[in-house]
Amino acid sequence: MPDSLTLSLDAMGGDAGPEMVLPAAAIAAERHPKIDFLLFGDEQRLRPLLDLQPRLKPRARIHHCDVAIAMNDKPSQALRQGRGKSSMWQTVDAVKRGEAHAAVSAGNTGALMAMSRFILKMIPGIERPALAGQWPTLKGQSVVLDLGATIGADARQLLEFAVMGEAMASCLFGLKQPSVGLLNVGVEEIKGLEEVKKAGRLLRELKLPIHYHGFVEGDDIGKGTVDVVVTEGFTGNIAVKTAEGTARMIGTIVRDAMTSSLLSKFGAVLANSAFRTIKSRLDPSKLNGGLMLGLNGIVVKAHGSSDSLGYATAIDVAVQMAKNGLTAKIAADVEEVNALLAQEPGNGITGPAGEAE
Repeated sequence: MPDSLTLSLDAMGGDAGPEMVLPAAAIAAERHPKIDFLLFGDEQRLRPLLDLQPRLKPRARIHHCDVAIAMNDKPSQALRQGRGKSSMWQTVDAVKRGEAHAAVSAGNTGALMAMSRFILKMIPGIERPALAGQWPTLKGQSVVLDLGATIGADARQLLEFAVMGEAMASCLFGLKQPSVGLLNVGVEEIKGLEEVKKAGRLLRELKLPIHYHGFVEGDDIGKGTVDVVVTEGFTGNIAVKTAEGTARMIGTIVRDAMTSSLLSKFGAVLANSAFRTIKSRLDPSKLNGGLMLGLNGIVVKAHGSSDSLGYATAIDVAVQMAKNGLTAKIAADVEEVNALLAQEPGNGITGPAGEAE
């Protein structure tokens, strides 16, 4: 576990850009006294903002970049226009060059995934990346993946997602053996898509380094039934956006109800402590920071609408993953899984390179 770390930050990413990123870095600098920062972006904008952060300034270096990737750029367009010279590209490339232990960006998600995969490549034995995030539950938090990095997944890819999600939960929550569940339309083994059932069978029958719980349903995510929920990107993206929309709807309904009359306003005052607890438990700034798993390096995606506190939380995630050696753990676990699969030639799934085993 490294004692000191260097993080690279895409200072131009996100809706607010440098005016949000540099104060966030200053917050993170106070939380983590042994971390240095590489700031990639327009030096004319970054320099005066850095001068306003005396505690951050001695531990940060600015690297000027002429190009910033827009939030609405297509990934292919971002690759063409930003290759080698954009703040996002340079932020990720610093990890590849060994100058940074992890990268953080609040920029365009598709562009960041495309660039990260192009620059860092995939860990050997992993076919596709996955975007994993934290989810608030009745028991605390869980890890859910994939949240939209790729659409669709076969049994092998779901197996890989399970391995990567388990490694992330272990590093993030300090759990020795996190429990893993496959999201399905029911908990019965006969239900669901064929690839999901096949992945469930493999997780049950193979002696993998995973505590497999079994199938879980949508309501199990919020219950905290398992530490890691595995699904493919289409379903995962819909699930997370549905949950976010529902949370906002409930918040609006409660706020309107509590201000609809003098009596309800009085009741809201009495219930103020409970409302603060609810707000704190569901505060997105405390769960910010999605991990792009499967890459040969650590890349954390902060929400595009992050404020400084939220972005600082994404930096916290990057620090935890780097300190706990996430990439090396995933690589070792995947190698073990591949060895076990090789001993089961009749398992009916394909190998890492796509050939039938």
